[in-house]
Amino acid sequence: MHISDGVLPMSVTVGGYAASAALAAWSARRTRSETLPKVAVVTAAFFVASLIHIPFGPTSVHLLIPGLAGALLGPSAFLAVGLGLLLQSILFQFGGLTALGANALMMGVPALICGVFFQRLKGRTRSRQSIVGGIAGALGTAMAALILALLLAAGGEDFFGVAKIALAAHVPVILIEGAVSAFTIGFLARVKPEMLEPVFAGGADDTHDTAPRDPSAHG
Repeated sequence: MHISDGVLPMSVTVGGYAASAALAAWSARRTRSETLPKVAVVTAAFFVASLIHIPFGPTSVHLLIPGLAGALLGPSAFLAVGLGLLLQSILFQFGGLTALGANALMMGVPALICGVFFQRLKGRTRSRQSIVGGIAGALGTAMAALILALLLAAGGEDFFGVAKIALAAHVPVILIEGAVSAFTIGFLARVKPEMLEPVFAGGADDTHDTAPRDPSAHG
């Protein structure tokens, strides 16, 4: 799923970086201080899940969890995905640094869309939350695979075949991601339901904690 250096045209590389930088800044701005531990946990889960690659023809597949990340983090999901990809690129050379912006868009945008989808439709019952979480998990991977195919196709005719194979290879991953997400959301709904609370609520003014002010400090 990670695009390497030299695959994408310069225009797509630069555009990907510009769009990712804007979304990362927005995501960081929308991240509340009290959600940072959850962001760290989801980033670590994304980092580890993406490291387990299974060869599939000229490409390979692995868990992505953009849908699950979006369901749990909402607007902070893009930040978590970007950090995970940056660490993977630097530490393990998974995905090129020049393609980091495009890779972040490929997995981060589906995470944001799935976050809105889950929060709008999750309802209040555990069974419904589990089902909607599973759909979000499958949907996130399907969108990421589609964006991957489009980005590879943008690299020229030489990558058309790889794009088709990459899209087909992720069909079983979509099903697995749906099952994993449904189980995870269902488990959290039972033992830690506060982790599924709405995360898109509130404006920019209340996204960061501020320390209580001492009235005496103002005279």
